[in-house]
Amino acid sequence: MTAAPPLTGLRVVDLATLFAGPLAATLLGDFGADVVKVEHPTRPDPSRGHGPAKDGVGLWWKLLGRNKRTMTLDLSTPGGRTTLLRLAADADVIVENFRPGTLEKWDLGWDELSAANPRLVLARVTGFGQFGPYARRPGFGTLAEAMSGFAAVTGEPDGPPTLPPFGLADSVAGLATAYAVMTALAARDRTGRGQVVDMAIIEPILTVLGPQPLWYDQLGLVQPRTGNRSTNNAPRNTYRTADGGWVAVSTSAQSIAERVLRLVGRPELTDEPWFTTGAGRAAHADVLDEAVGAWIARHTRAEVVEAFEKAEAAVAPVQDVRDVMTDPQYTALGTLTTVPDPELGPLRMQNVLFRLSETPGAIRWAGRPHGADTDEILTELGLTAGEITSLRTAGAL
Repeated sequence: MTAAPPLTGLRVVDLATLFAGPLAATLLGDFGADVVKVEHPTRPDPSRGHGPAKDGVGLWWKLLGRNKRTMTLDLSTPGGRTTLLRLAADADVIVENFRPGTLEKWDLGWDELSAANPRLVLARVTGFGQFGPYARRPGFGTLAEAMSGFAAVTGEPDGPPTLPPFGLADSVAGLATAYAVMTALAARDRTGRGQVVDMAIIEPILTVLGPQPLWYDQLGLVQPRTGNRSTNNAPRNTYRTADGGWVAVSTSAQSIAERVLRLVGRPELTDEPWFTTGAGRAAHADVLDEAVGAWIARHTRAEVVEAFEKAEAAVAPVQDVRDVMTDPQYTALGTLTTVPDPELGPLRMQNVLFRLSETPGAIRWAGRPHGADTDEILTELGLTAGEITSLRTAGAL
């Protein structure tokens, strides 16, 4: 028998919207946490309407809302405030992404929440953090991608700074928030008390960018835009194949670089003094790109991948989502899985983020309709049918 998921029994209240906070809650739910998604009665999480929909049902929500029970609650009303405090008293984690001061305006700040439950962990996810000169500004992942230096180093050298076409900073912050929550819960195991997690979306993406601040601090170095090339090694680029496809080549290891040049018929380049270091190769990227690119251009994508594999050189086809859905490595790993859904039928989506040998996670259901579990959740809190009706009549639900 498979053991219960590792976070079974953990209770999470997800108050957040678009996208970092909700993703953190999703990751917790994937490994067994009971996640209650709280949405405004008339203004649901915008991810329900973000991107393409099928039969009027937003598909992004099906991914982001998976493994969550859904309820409605207007926190600005007296009944909503009282109900959230009852949820908090029974919860381990609350995830929120209101602008700093919003929960406090509703008398639902850390003082009130921790008084209701001293063991509570409150994860506060905002664009710029809970304090500082930018704290009250509207904050989105796009701003973090620009502000962190990511956009400045992305794109061609003679082109504009380039933003990613997906929620990169939000996604990185969601991963970081899930890690921060688990760290706070581990501390609670020792101290018996919860605490506040202050996650600014502008920070995790700066960590992902690597040693840029260190380089600047010690050397005054500002990393330039280099397109697909690297300042640390070459050849490293995307190359077009004879059949119109593309492949990506990486030579971070010296031995791999040597194998690539032998494969493409230019072994003499490996005898050049500059070839012995990654930086030296990067300084001669034009020569190396011409050698590698010319060989790849004479072969189909399948031929290139097969030849590189035989040579034990590093290559990957540049795939779009159609390729990903049928890629044999993703298939072997179970990276994509099929989830039954009563609204749309079987849905193929990304599986849980990692595999555990003894206590694996699982997708129990896809994102549920707005408020689908309100009555069930409130009944579990001990509210009577009459009390639920009163809350609904008062506009709190």
